[in-house]
Amino acid sequence: MKKIGLVGGISWVSTMDYYRFINEGVNKKLGGLQFAECVIYSLNFGDVQAKSWNNSFDILLNACESLKKSGVEAIALCANTAHREAEQLQKKIALPFIHIVTATAGEVRKQGLQKVGLLGTKVTMEMDFYKNGLKKEGIEPLIPELQETRDFIQQTVKEELGAGIISEKTRRSYIAIIDELIQRGAEGIILGCTEIPMLIKQEDISVPVFDTTKIHSQAIVKFALSD
Repeated sequence: MKKIGLVGGISWVSTMDYYRFINEGVNKKLGGLQFAECVIYSLNFGDVQAKSWNNSFDILLNACESLKKSGVEAIALCANTAHREAEQLQKKIALPFIHIVTATAGEVRKQGLQKVGLLGTKVTMEMDFYKNGLKKEGIEPLIPELQETRDFIQQTVKEELGAGIISEKTRRSYIAIIDELIQRGAEGIILGCTEIPMLIKQEDISVPVFDTTKIHSQAIVKFALSD
C-alpha cells in the first residue's frame, strides 16, 4: 500500500469526511483490519482566510514539503479551491498529485454527460483552472450567472458549512440555484466544494450529482492500492 499525504484543514469538517471515506474504501477492498496508510497535515483555515487564496501558496507549499519529508508517495489537496495551485505545487514537490478535477471529470464522462453545473467557492467558479480542466475532457461547465448568487455561495461556504453549520434555509436556496442551472441545460451538478455535500444530497436533485469529496477519496484509494 502506498502512503498518501493529505493536505487538510480546508476545512477540518470536510477533512473528516476524507479520512472516513479513504479508510472505508481501503477496508472495502482489503477487508479485515486493513486501513489506509496516510499522513494528514491539517492547516489552520484561518491563516488561509487571513492571507486570502491569492497569497496562500507558501502555506500550501509548506504543508506539502512537510508531507514529503514524512515519506509519502503522493499528495492530495483536500479542497477543490486549493487545486488552483496544484500544478505549481507538483512542480516544486516532484511527487504525484491526485487531482480532484481529473477524478471528477472522469466520473462525469462515465455517465456520458456533456454539460454540467459547477458550484463551489468564487475562486472555483470564476477562475479558469477548474473550468478549463473540465473543458479539456469535453465537458461544458455552467456556473450561476448572477454575481450575487456566487457571492451567496461563497458566504455560506465560508461562514456556515466551513464551520459545520447546516441550515435548512440555505439548503433550499442551493436547490433553487441548482434548479436554475438545470433549466439552462445542466445534465448533472458538480458539488465543487468539499463542504457542499454536507448540505446537498442526490435525493435533493433530479439530475446526477457529483460529490467531489467522495470522488476524490475514491481516486486516492485507487492510487494507494495500485501496483
